[in-house]
Amino acid sequence: MTSACPGRQPVRWLFVAGLATLLFIALAASAGAEGAPAQDGDNSTCLGCHSQPGLSVELASGEVLPLTVDPNVYHSSVHANLTCTSCHTNIDGYPHPKLTAGDRRSFQMERYQQCKNCHPDQYTESLDSTHARELAAGNRNAAICTDCHGSHDITDPDNPRQKISQTCAKCHSAINEQFVHSVHGEALENGNPDVPTCTDCHGAHTQEDPRTAAFRLKSPNICGECHANAALMEKYGISVDVFNTYVADFHGTTVTLFERQHPDQPTNKAVCTDCHGTHNILAVTDENATVVKENLLATCRRCHPDATADFPSSWVGHFPPSRTNQPLVYYVNLFYKILIPAVIGGMVLFVGLDAGARILRRIRRKGA
Repeated sequence: MTSACPGRQPVRWLFVAGLATLLFIALAASAGAEGAPAQDGDNSTCLGCHSQPGLSVELASGEVLPLTVDPNVYHSSVHANLTCTSCHTNIDGYPHPKLTAGDRRSFQMERYQQCKNCHPDQYTESLDSTHARELAAGNRNAAICTDCHGSHDITDPDNPRQKISQTCAKCHSAINEQFVHSVHGEALENGNPDVPTCTDCHGAHTQEDPRTAAFRLKSPNICGECHANAALMEKYGISVDVFNTYVADFHGTTVTLFERQHPDQPTNKAVCTDCHGTHNILAVTDENATVVKENLLATCRRCHPDATADFPSSWVGHFPPSRTNQPLVYYVNLFYKILIPAVIGGMVLFVGLDAGARILRRIRRKGA
């Protein structure tokens, strides 16, 4: 039986032709987009693939390199205003160039070099750091930019400041464990913005090797950045005499001379960390502190093994003697402050008067 509506056949063919045309246009657009880079300020093309969960590639080492980027994380980063190709400068379309890195660390070592394009000063500083020297010596585990700052998830590195020690803890976990229980670390965790964290003592991009004699000799000045700051110490009721008296005593004077004249030669004179600790510094009122009276003798014996029980009492501490604090030392100092100028002044006066008298006698003889 033939169709009752033969006039509808052309309409059907027109409908099919229209669908085919639309399909062709879509395929052409898709093919045209393939190989086209993302436009400036638009990462939608890249994220169209790289936002897929589980996207990865297997490297020659057998390691799996994740390729998924969370758009929300990236848009919350400090690089949200950059295009993907700002860092991935070797990508100009699809398919991408073949990866040359044999393992995951090699890939990271290749990619972090791009940081210098926008951050040349920080990158140049890092080349002279202890991390860079470790890398040059063959230690591939030494930190590079992305180890500390991240890659697609980069945020303000010191906001909050607790992030700094948490970042360093990725490699220095044992040291960080000591630090978080120290007087500095506990204050930092409580939100105190003034206490030092890792980069205040070691630097961010310019880390020195803390095991060298030069760093040890310089360490009192590092402590002095805070403890010689009168305005800062006043906020916490700490006297700057803590630093000033150290520099003036027999320990500090020797260390200062070595730092200025022989910075590469070690000295056995104590620096701040020898007595107070380094990453495990406790409050001087803490019963476990190395400098409280009950523990001070053991601390002194690290350098003075023959020290007797009275040995710590011979030291007046970090505060200048006064009428109430070490009065005997205060009055002895006062005696010498009067005696020495009086003796020297008297000698100068005697010599001056004697010289004047001799000159007068010669003048009188010539006039006689």
